[in-house]
Amino acid sequence: MKRTVAEPYRDIDFSRAKRGAVIKAEPGKTKISIRLDNRVVEHFRALVEKDGSGNYQTLINDALVDYIQHESMLETLRQVVREEMVEPKRALTSRSTRTRAKARAG
Repeated sequence: MKRTVAEPYRDIDFSRAKRGAVIKAEPGKTKISIRLDNRVVEHFRALVEKDGSGNYQTLINDALVDYIQHESMLETLRQVVREEMVEPKRALTSRSTRTRAKARAG
C-alpha cells in the first residue's frame, strides 16, 4: 500500500479573496438544488451512458424545455379551436335571428 505524505504548510494570503462560485454560471442559467425521484435520475443517467457522452442534467433541462414548448403549443391550439368554435355559433345565431325576423314579417 502506497503511503501518501501530507502537503507541507503554505502561508496563503486570502486578503483579496472573494466569496462565491469559482466558475460563474452561464448567462440565462440559474443554479438550484432540486430533489428528483431516483427513477428520473437513473433514467437520464442511463440515456447518457447508452449514448456514451453527455450530461444527464442537460438532458433533464432539455426535457423540461420540450415540455414547456409542448404545453405552449397545446394552449395555442386550444385557443384557436375555442375561437373557431365561437365563430360558427355566432353565424348560426345571426342566421336564426334573421329567419325568425322573416317569419314574423311574412
